[in-house]
Amino acid sequence: MLKAAEIAEIFHQTKGFLEGHFQLSSGLHSPNYMQCAKVLQHPQHCERFCKDLAGKMEALKADVVFAPALGGILVGYELARSLGVRSIFAERVEGQMTLRRGQDLFKGERVILCEDVVTTGKSIREIEVLAREMGAEVVGLACIVDRSAGKWNHALPLTSLLQMDLVTYTGETCPMCAQGLELVKPGSRPKP
Repeated sequence: MLKAAEIAEIFHQTKGFLEGHFQLSSGLHSPNYMQCAKVLQHPQHCERFCKDLAGKMEALKADVVFAPALGGILVGYELARSLGVRSIFAERVEGQMTLRRGQDLFKGERVILCEDVVTTGKSIREIEVLAREMGAEVVGLACIVDRSAGKWNHALPLTSLLQMDLVTYTGETCPMCAQGLELVKPGSRPKP
C-alpha cells in the first residue's frame, strides 16, 4: 500500500499539484488544484493507485464501478479492472448526468461510485441519483484524492488514498479575486 506522503510526492513529481487561482468544478475558488490528468497520463500510477483502492474495497463485492466523466473515467476503469468487475461512466448532457453509448446499470447490481478528486462530492452525488433510479445498490464511494477537508457528509464513507486539507473560498470571499489575480478553470464541468 502506498503511503499518503508517497502519493503526494507523485502528484508533485508529475506536476499534478498546481498552485495559482483556480475555480473548482464545485464553483469554489482555491489556491491549489489537484490535476489528476497530469498524474494519470502515467499508467503505472493509475494502476498502483487503483490496486490500493481495490484492496480497501474488495469486501464490498461490487458488480460494477460507476464514474462521472471526465475525471473519473480512468480511475473507475482501473479500479474495476483491479476488482475484476465492469466499468461504466456517465456523461453530462444538457446539465444532467446520463448513461450513453449503450452502457447500462441493472436492478440489484452492487455499485461502487468512483471519482478522481472529491471536494464537495457533487458529481458523485449526481451519479448516485442515476444509479438508484436504475435500481442499483450503491455499496461504496471511492476516489484518489479527498480534498473535502473532513466535510464529507454522506451515509456511506468515502474511501480515498490521499486526504488533502486545501482551502477553498466562495467567489465573494476569495482573497485572490480581491487581488485581481486571473482565475483559471482547469476542470471539465462548465462554470456554474
